[in-house]
Amino acid sequence: MWVLLAGLVLFMGAHLIPTLPDLRTRLIARIGRGPYSGLFSVVSLLGLVMIVWGYGRMQGLARGNPQVWDPPAWSKHVTMLLMVPALILLVAAYVPSRIRSATGHPILIAIMLWALGHLLANGDLASVLLFGSFLAYALYDRVSVGERRALGPLGEVKGGLSGDIAAIAGGLALYALLLVWGHQKLTGVPLWA
Repeated sequence: MWVLLAGLVLFMGAHLIPTLPDLRTRLIARIGRGPYSGLFSVVSLLGLVMIVWGYGRMQGLARGNPQVWDPPAWSKHVTMLLMVPALILLVAAYVPSRIRSATGHPILIAIMLWALGHLLANGDLASVLLFGSFLAYALYDRVSVGERRALGPLGEVKGGLSGDIAAIAGGLALYALLLVWGHQKLTGVPLWA
């Protein structure tokens, strides 16, 4: 459990810095933009590796990963449904489109849907820690984005119908890939069990 918690602290801690513009500005002024970006990347990657490793270890330990609640059978269907817009929004974050413009920061909404769905469908402690942390972070950052007027990875770039079609097609293709093959390869959990 400690590896997962340490990974969450590292990853979330690094990602909280951009939500605090004064702190971020002071850090960049002190160490420089390049070193700041490099350190941010290294700490984020280390945190992510620890999250994946720690979560996997907890999933393999029945005693070290108690059941917090028993999810109802319907929750898996809700998760499958929530993942459709989550993946479309994930793609829309990087495609100039009206979807991206309307949602502002679609990746944060995608994380919220992903985390909420997986929190509903998984009642073990490791899942509560992992998905609950990401849901709380995405909610916080979504509020922060409005206050900071952060524009996201594409800045002020606008898109039209073709971008909407590309985001929807890309999200559905990603959904199909995860459904058929990717989820089991990435997590070890088949969706058709």
